[in-house]
Amino acid sequence: MLATSARLLQLLSLLQARRDWSGAELGARLEVGPRTVRNDVRRLRELGYPVEAAPGRTGGYRLGVGAALPPLLLDDDEACAVAVGLRSAVGGSVGGMEEASVRALAKLEHVLPSRLRHRVGRLAAAMVGVPGAGPTVDPDVLTAVAGAIHDRERLRFHYTDHDRQSSRRDSEPHRLVHVDRRWYLLAWDVVRSDWRTFRVDRMRLRTPNGPRFAPREPPEPDVGGYVARSAREAVWRHRARVRLHAPFDVLAERVTPAMGTLERVDDATCEFHTGADTLPVLAVYLGFLDVDFEVLEPPELVEHLRVLGVRYTRAAGAGSRPHVGGDR
Repeated sequence: MLATSARLLQLLSLLQARRDWSGAELGARLEVGPRTVRNDVRRLRELGYPVEAAPGRTGGYRLGVGAALPPLLLDDDEACAVAVGLRSAVGGSVGGMEEASVRALAKLEHVLPSRLRHRVGRLAAAMVGVPGAGPTVDPDVLTAVAGAIHDRERLRFHYTDHDRQSSRRDSEPHRLVHVDRRWYLLAWDVVRSDWRTFRVDRMRLRTPNGPRFAPREPPEPDVGGYVARSAREAVWRHRARVRLHAPFDVLAERVTPAMGTLERVDDATCEFHTGADTLPVLAVYLGFLDVDFEVLEPPELVEHLRVLGVRYTRAAGAGSRPHVGGDR
């Protein structure tokens, strides 16, 4: 039999690992009788852990939710994961979380055994953060959105789009997605009857939430990829549709998600849907693909390519002229 302190830690670990336990199951795992289980539960309650008990022969135990819940037990892998996550959060995009992450990390590393401190230190030394700045999100807003997703309640908010136009939205929130240091919400827009992607830092929540809703199938199985593509396309000033004269399998390796999407037309041609802030960027995409093409739209891109063609032809002609003055 384990000593009392070790047994209490094991009991707490079991209660954290699963929602409901019968007294007999706990006794079997701890190798003690029902009376010892009841005494250990009482000791945990005295320490501040809200262990709930259901009476009767079919009753059991569960770890309840309490504001004064002491720190949770973590195994080695969990402790390392939390420490590394806190280090990453120091430069995160949730407003006010940087300082809290530093404090939490200091407390955690203070109580980690030496073997785990060395392990976390090696992980931290091998990690390199990606520099860059993005808008911060109020953690209360992020938590409220996550709660509405969990409870399947309509989320109502004022939204300011990238053109600084404000509107009132009534949505069925589906998922939060973190892309390029920004938080996005994928939701079904009730008024527009379509899926929409919203930047959370541009949302101002209205309370209370709306009625509950039945979940819908997302627009694509890969929710993260869908949101990332939608976020890029939302800020495009120029959109283009181009017919590429090459097989789909050849071009699929060259067209990245950042450039656009590719659709098979037949065995020898594809249609390329792309966009960018400027026409020169679209011209770079087309040049990178290194195949013959036809611009179906917009006409502005056709004109831009015509100007480029004249410029490149002139540059090629200048490069082929013989040098005047002889060799030196």
